[in-house]
Amino acid sequence: MTPTRREFIRTAGVVGTGLALGGTTGCRDEAESGASSARAPTPVALKKILILGGTGFIGPHMVRYALGRGHEVTIFTRGQAETEVPGDVEHLIGDRNDDHTALAGRTWDVVLDNNARDYRWVQKSTALLQDAVERYLFVSTASVYAAESMGWENAGTVLLEPIVDETSARVEAPEGWKEGDEAPYGFTKTLSENIAHAAFPGRTTVVRPGLIVGPGDPSDRFTYWPLRLEEGGEVLAPGNPEHANQVIDQRDLTEWIVRLAENGTTGNFNGAGPADRLSMRSMLEQVGSVASNPYELTWIPEAFLQEQEVRPWSEMPAWLPGDPASFVDVQTSIQAGLTHRPLPVTARDTLEWDKTRPTEQRENRGAGMSREREREVLDAWHATR
Repeated sequence: MTPTRREFIRTAGVVGTGLALGGTTGCRDEAESGASSARAPTPVALKKILILGGTGFIGPHMVRYALGRGHEVTIFTRGQAETEVPGDVEHLIGDRNDDHTALAGRTWDVVLDNNARDYRWVQKSTALLQDAVERYLFVSTASVYAAESMGWENAGTVLLEPIVDETSARVEAPEGWKEGDEAPYGFTKTLSENIAHAAFPGRTTVVRPGLIVGPGDPSDRFTYWPLRLEEGGEVLAPGNPEHANQVIDQRDLTEWIVRLAENGTTGNFNGAGPADRLSMRSMLEQVGSVASNPYELTWIPEAFLQEQEVRPWSEMPAWLPGDPASFVDVQTSIQAGLTHRPLPVTARDTLEWDKTRPTEQRENRGAGMSREREREVLDAWHATR
């Protein structure tokens, strides 16, 4: 049975939430690269920073940026990642499930919890570190927002202004859920936020990122577009080109997180971008501005893509048409120092990084449409014209 349009959008939202996840202008000079941002003024008060994680997607740049600003950095991981850890970083080995021995008896100024996929991890780490650190910064997700409470009858409409801010309703417990049970992604992050605030009242910072992109992203949820546009030719562009969209370069996110920790800023903040409204058309055009080969966008309506069973977010990455959680208000975050480098810079650097990936990863990408599948859908669309 062909799903209804509402079910199509609802399914897209569920898929999307399951994958996540300064100045006053909120924008960097277009010539700035990721490396140049480390030249920002060194903070007056240097910190002893504990990072729970540090070797995944957002960890390495966070570590390097903190080191570059003079902080003393310790990371806590299982030690299984192949990421090279800088020599002046203290690397503690353990497991957030059942081995926190390396953390016992130690003190830090602030903890950056950037890899909690289970609220029970946060229960254990906050209980252990409650008297060992001054502040707790938890990296959450925009998937905590309860899309159902916003009304899926509005899904698919073109949002001209964000209807989600830091005060919007969050995901509640599924029916029958009880303490100690596993929790769905959005709800486990909601629980984790609550746990952190309860353990560190008035000393907690929560950052809720949207789609995190840029060099180092193993998911290909954004990388697909720079690569596809670089290849050139006729490119399938999904749905209404005026739908709002948001992405944030992982370097902008992680640098801001470090600065929040430096400044002792507390509260809840959306970690998304850019500063101004971004449409799907604008996103693809900005990404395409760094392409070496000519391309042509062919916009295909959502109804036809639904008929062709094209999957948002997976086959068409970074596309959740009309999803309110994909267009959250970031003004509070900008006031707290969040800045955004231009999207063409992110696209260019992502292309360059992708060339360094192992062949196996490049041949088995985590998201995106094969050229054969894209051609099939484009031909079917042209046959209706």
